[in-house]
Amino acid sequence: MLMDLTTLISKGLIGPLNSPQAGPAVFPYELGTRGLHEVVEGAYGDMAAATGFVLSASRPAQQGTLLWISQASWRRDAGSPPETALRELAGRNTRRLNLVARQASDVLWATEEAIISGAVSHVIAEVNTADFTATRRLVLASARYGVPVTLILPYGREGATAAATRWRIAARPSAPNSYDPRAIGRARWRASLERCRLSPSSAGRTFDLEWNDETLSLSVVSGMVAGPAAPRTTSVHAHPDRKAG
Repeated sequence: MLMDLTTLISKGLIGPLNSPQAGPAVFPYELGTRGLHEVVEGAYGDMAAATGFVLSASRPAQQGTLLWISQASWRRDAGSPPETALRELAGRNTRRLNLVARQASDVLWATEEAIISGAVSHVIAEVNTADFTATRRLVLASARYGVPVTLILPYGREGATAAATRWRIAARPSAPNSYDPRAIGRARWRASLERCRLSPSSAGRTFDLEWNDETLSLSVVSGMVAGPAAPRTTSVHAHPDRKAG
């Protein structure tokens, strides 16, 4: 059962999901439409959940050309999103360019150059680390040229950032499959908003989201809508190619 979105919107708890007209203080807090945002794995292995969240939450903003930049070590570890999934989540009419860079510094340089070029409408970068200075440069470039940027970072991401938001995304059990109880249902993710410069009072909120592959939209799962983010556990498995930022 899904929470009544009309009630939530009327109370100001969330904005209209998948609406590019949503104000700066409502979900998804301008993710993919303006400024710099960080999306972090909840734990090692939540890369797919983080990717799904980024594409589905910012889907209405995917107009023009999307540039996807990956750090080589990240790509070797996590692989590439399937083309069919990208078409569904990002939109079939979205043009996409892919770039793989060796070092984190190369990824960040390429991201900034892409913003300045004016040739892309959104940059998504998978990178192992980005310090405050790097994120500040991206914020300034994004504001000047009007190109939104989303950084996807590993689970160890902590510390200061100039980004407008920092989301931490974890996979959740899929929804029950109405056709086959043994089959996988609709994808679900838990999105915890750790930082939010646009609405500081919203920091700490969590959203349990369900992706509807028939209507191509997100819904908030009933009973798990609001509240503080769950405490993070530190017992994660390290991986030689995945360095914390």
